[in-house]
Amino acid sequence: MILDVEEIIIMVLSTFVISLILVPLMKKVAIYINALDIPKDERRMHKDNVPKLGGLGIFLSFLFGYIFFGKQSIQMNSILIGSFIIIITGLIDDIKPIKARYKLIGQVVAALLIPLYGNMVLTDISAFGIYINFGIFSIPLTVLFIIGVINCINLSDGLDGLAGGISSIYFITIGIVASLMSNTGGLDVILTFIMLGSTLGFLVYNFYPAKIFMGDTGSMFLGYIISVIALLGYKNITVTSLIIPIFLLAIPILDTAFAIVRRLIKKENIFTPDKQHLHHQIYNMCFSVRTTVICIYIIDILFALVSILYSINNPTLGIILYIFLFILTIWFLIFSNIIRERKKAEEKKKKNIFNKLKRKKK
Repeated sequence: MILDVEEIIIMVLSTFVISLILVPLMKKVAIYINALDIPKDERRMHKDNVPKLGGLGIFLSFLFGYIFFGKQSIQMNSILIGSFIIIITGLIDDIKPIKARYKLIGQVVAALLIPLYGNMVLTDISAFGIYINFGIFSIPLTVLFIIGVINCINLSDGLDGLAGGISSIYFITIGIVASLMSNTGGLDVILTFIMLGSTLGFLVYNFYPAKIFMGDTGSMFLGYIISVIALLGYKNITVTSLIIPIFLLAIPILDTAFAIVRRLIKKENIFTPDKQHLHHQIYNMCFSVRTTVICIYIIDILFALVSILYSINNPTLGIILYIFLFILTIWFLIFSNIIRERKKAEEKKKKNIFNKLKRKKK
């Protein structure tokens, strides 16, 4: 079955409206149960307490969309059970923060359901003329891929509207590619349009200044569904290979990679939160929160446009543009404070030189 334009519009609009209705209700629930993001340290970009159960609104809108537009299958059962595990883990953390390792346990259990029960396994990959078969490593790599995407979206949730916007750009791009390739009947595309409406409805309340946050409930759920859509697209050949979804998530993936390197250099736990992510670097250039988020949207849209070009028209030009965008992005990241706090290091160095000169004069 191929979805027509009218069906796609109904799917997106209905979940959008449901999300618009549910998210304010989640705000009231969050206030009632004290699930609030309280700015206790300098990492927080907001000053007031903000409710953080917006992700539950996204999830309930997603369930509504599935009931009306989804199809029952073993794959969908595995996605639903895994989603419930992710949501419960996120809710516990949003109400009373838990240690990173406990969240990771929830992520691993939810991720294992996809290959072991849903039979969605990353068996091989082909891109740019290269083919790799993963063999016995297929299931471990599938689980790592899901957990990796979950945490990429989770770490990108640092400014009003950022994680929701990045996710929406992903859903829009996958939807466009599938439509242009006349392949809109798969479960991956149905989930894409359901999630697009649900996420956009939340963004109405989350864009700066945010009235509600998605919390770990939302960011982990978005990451989980995005990874599942990528795996489904890979199995259903909605996109040419798994490499396209990875490029669509280039910004959060690079940000996460640099965060891990940064923390290893500092000999810190890789889950230790800090204020040196990509969005912090752009914000520190004297941009406002709104401008910072829009800048990242633009970068992500450029990757999305190249992904569309690569998928349906000109792979060679797409590869050239990918390389160009990656070089620009990595150049910015390297020469920012994303790995080391250069300014502080330079100030410390100058101070030491000054103190040495002062001691010599004495």
